[in-house]
Amino acid sequence: MASGDDGNKKLKLYSYWTSSCSHRVRIGLNFKGLKYEYKEVNLVTGEQHTPEFKKLNPIGYVPVLVDGDVVLSDSFAILMYLEEKYPQHPLLPSDLKKKAINYQAANIVSSSIQPHQNLAELKYIEEKISADETLPWVEFHIGNGFAALEELLKDYAGKYATGDEVYLADLFLAPQIYRAIKSFNLDMSKYPLLLRLYDAYSELPAFQDAMPEKQPDAPSS
Repeated sequence: MASGDDGNKKLKLYSYWTSSCSHRVRIGLNFKGLKYEYKEVNLVTGEQHTPEFKKLNPIGYVPVLVDGDVVLSDSFAILMYLEEKYPQHPLLPSDLKKKAINYQAANIVSSSIQPHQNLAELKYIEEKISADETLPWVEFHIGNGFAALEELLKDYAGKYATGDEVYLADLFLAPQIYRAIKSFNLDMSKYPLLLRLYDAYSELPAFQDAMPEKQPDAPSS
């Protein structure tokens, strides 16, 4: 659904191809069938720190969604906004308990795993401690979070995280598992439930089209 060409599209997503936070929003947009203009923010070259971008998000993170006069950052806030404004293909179940489990799983990813693997934090560890400590740091936090998710979801999972329909938890899990495998070569044999879910996500067009390597700013080789 992404496009870098049509400037007339109402929705604009400021994104970076490897950003897992951007990745989950791309899935959400695709899942709801929403077209959007893709706006690259190169995190490696520091475009997130420019005055122009910080007018959109003062903390200098991606993603940022622009919907008319609404400007939102933070993937959780963006997805909740999309859920309320564009109710097609709901991201949350009607069952209150399952809804709470979706929130809990999404928060484990967004607060207990993802922040500990972002570029700024890894660069800080490399500069202040040692480059040798970055991978063990990431593996510890991903492993801790994945173990918790395996336990949390074991009584709820069907084909997907909380049953046989895709919901919010899946949008957070897919990019995080992708990053664990592709960027950090994590041994997923310890997390059979998560690995099974990841295989199921790979069959869904909304998830396939959101993959980092399919984004306009992904390297060609």
